Amino acid sequence: MHLLKNTLALALAVMVSSAVAADLGGTLQKVKETNRVVIGFQEASVPFSYLDANQKPVGFTIDICMKIVDAVKRELNQPQLAVEFTPVTAANRIPLLMNGTIDLNCASATNSAERQKQVAFANSHFLTASRFAAKKASNLHKIEDLKGKTVVSVAGSTNINQLNKVNAERNLGMSIVAAKDQLEAFLMLETGRAQAYVLDDVQLAVAIARSKDPAGYLISEDAFSKPEPYGIMLRKDDPTFKALVDRVTARIYQSPEIEALYKKWFQSPVPPNGINFNYPMAQVLRNAYQKPSSSFDPNAYLQ
Repeated sequence: MHLLKNTLALALAVMVSSAVAADLGGTLQKVKETNRVVIGFQEASVPFSYLDANQKPVGFTIDICMKIVDAVKRELNQPQLAVEFTPVTAANRIPLLMNGTIDLNCASATNSAERQKQVAFANSHFLTASRFAAKKASNLHKIEDLKGKTVVSVAGSTNINQLNKVNAERNLGMSIVAAKDQLEAFLMLETGRAQAYVLDDVQLAVAIARSKDPAGYLISEDAFSKPEPYGIMLRKDDPTFKALVDRVTARIYQSPEIEALYKKWFQSPVPPNGINFNYPMAQVLRNAYQKPSSSFDPNAYLQ
């Protein structure tokens, strides 16, 4: 009889354990079973996700992801949960997420309709639009000011496609030059071979901050695109984990915590060289933080 009771108790414990695991499902179950969470990061996506002087992953998105990890530890009651970092590229980050190599992609991935067919996104943590950088001395402030000017952008980028579209639609007669990469494009602006340079605004801010004369440049208020969202990527069809991630990110974005995080990475000296990007939070981003969303539609952030 005693043996039967023990057998029944053991069977009940297994059933309860299985039920809990089933309730968790997906990523949380994987993390619980392996006792580790794996974060994918990019090594040079400054200041979102990159390596500092000690080769440690740091950045704005990394900080947000670590708060998600803290919530996972509490949810699973596993305070000693191991955190591993795996470097990813733009080309392999989605496959590595889908096949379970990484559990979160923590960098500066654009949330798009096409990508949402493969992966899910957390509430957006940044908005960026295509704008132009110019030397302050050139007195170029609006897109209309670029009429007849030489404007550079990067070959094969979304930015140059948007630039060509606006040039044709507004009949501006710009001479558009395709640089092979961001380094060459900024060099053309710096040396006067182009009067303006079109790129994602936050990337322009980083390029200017790293230049020989950061005070000598401006970024236009006029944009060639609507603000497009950046989001932390997670596996698709994992509602329990997404609910946790969205809950954590919404709490951060709707509290003073996001202001402190933003100032730390965009308006303060950052490692490894102590450069300050002097990039104030745009009003559209401030508004988006108050109404957290994982939508890929830029219009969702303009309401």
